[in-house]
Amino acid sequence: MALLCLLLSWRTGAATLEGQKFDDSIRLSNRELRLNGVGVRTMFFINAYVAGLYLNEKANTATELAVMPGPKRLQLRMLQNAGPDDFNNAMVAGIQKNSSEAEQARLGERLAQLERTIRIIGRTVQGDSITIDYLPEYGTQLSVNGVGQGRAIVGADFFDALLGVFVGDRPVDTRLKKGLLGQ
Repeated sequence: MALLCLLLSWRTGAATLEGQKFDDSIRLSNRELRLNGVGVRTMFFINAYVAGLYLNEKANTATELAVMPGPKRLQLRMLQNAGPDDFNNAMVAGIQKNSSEAEQARLGERLAQLERTIRIIGRTVQGDSITIDYLPEYGTQLSVNGVGQGRAIVGADFFDALLGVFVGDRPVDTRLKKGLLGQ
């Protein structure tokens, strides 16, 4: 079923998964981005959120994503409530699993900034939409339900590390990775 939605999404542009509809395209930083793929994050047989990845061209691998210039968007649609500790633990552990010690050292303060921003956001509830935008001129910006949270976190390397949590060599959920990459 999910594969059928993904195949149809690239042909027709839109996808619906777990009742969450993702637009075929969005505008970000005066660029049109297309839906690359959607996937669901499952934890202990419970669907936690659905995610959609928007890019300026199709990408099937994390390597293609890392070298792709321009803005990018990862959008999470919450299917369950989650606290800031849940997100911080998942993000930090995911970045650690998908990056070297040297890369983690370079990300140090920026990772701490992400953790502070997530704490400010606090608890998310079913139905919330969390958007992670990468804008080359500013960095990575988090929004919840369309409202920006915290300052932008500079550097393409930071966004790549964050995206690695979802599509890296050791993703948080392999089914989610395949969905986001349209596989």
